[in-house]
This record gives sequence, structure tokens and C-alpha cells, in this order.
Amino acid sequence: MFGPIGETIETERLVLEPLAVHHAEEMVDVLGDPELHTFMGGEPATLAELRARYQRLEVGPSPYNQEGWLNWIVRRRDDGQAVGTVQATVAPGARGPRASVAWVIAVPYQGEGLGCEAAGALVGWLRDHSVTDILASIHPENLASAGVAQHVGLTRTAESAGDEVIWRAESPPA
Repeated sequence: MFGPIGETIETERLVLEPLAVHHAEEMVDVLGDPELHTFMGGEPATLAELRARYQRLEVGPSPYNQEGWLNWIVRRRDDGQAVGTVQATVAPGARGPRASVAWVIAVPYQGEGLGCEAAGALVGWLRDHSVTDILASIHPENLASAGVAQHVGLTRTAESAGDEVIWRAESPPA
């Protein structure tokens, strides 16, 4: 595996807990709203599908693969309620490690700034671990995610991946 190893990240209101298979039980409901898939596509995962996915993510890519998979469950500090996920795929880049990031906050918890706080904590943690290039792929109509990206220092580019726009933040050369 390439890149840093995931660890617990804490903010004022949130705890980002490294994802494990046992999280599927509570996350199937958190991520089960079809509205979450408006821009991601697909349907909410069943418990069995989520367990299988989390098992693959927990194991990570082949040891010979040149990337690392980092995934966290986002929880509120005050009551431990899971409210979403953040993730980063870290790989070698021309100027140092690069990460593709994503965030999902469940519909009942949107509009509270939790996406900005969770994504900001993730980006800060990646920077602290020498990741120099951070990008996110965001559907052009997903204004909430675009707002989160802008809040955490990503800038919309002219690049695209499929039907999504690439947002990026690069560190200045050392």
C-alpha cells in the first residue's frame, strides 16, 4: 500500500473513525436514502452489499498496487451518531503523493456544515501527511459538494472525468 495509514481524526464537532466491516450495520441506514444517489448514480446498497464493499475497502488494494485506500465513518462527537463518510485514494504523483477525495453526508444531517468540517479535516490530515495534490470529482449540478470543495480550498478546473468536473488544490513546490 502507498501513502499514510488511516487514523482517527477529530474536529470540534466530529470524529472521523477508520472504516471497518462492522460499520455496515449502522451505515446501511445512514446511506440508505435514494436522494444521496442523485449525483452519484446507482441505488442504496443492501446490508450484504455494504458489508462486502467495506470488507474490500478494509483489506485495501493489492500490496503491489501503487495506491492506498483510506476511508472513515463521520460521527458527531456529542452523541456518536454516524452521519456520513469521507475517503481518500492516495497514489504517487509527479510532485509527491496525490489524493482523490470524496465525502458523503446523510440527507438528515446536510445543511449543518458537517460536510465542510469533515472534508476540511480530511484535507488537513492529508496535508499533514505530505500529500501535495488533492482532487475531487464533482457532478456539475451538485452545488452542495461544489461548495464543500471550495470551502476546503479546492478550485474548479477545466478537467473532467466522465460527467464530473475535477476540483483540485495543489501545494506549492517545496
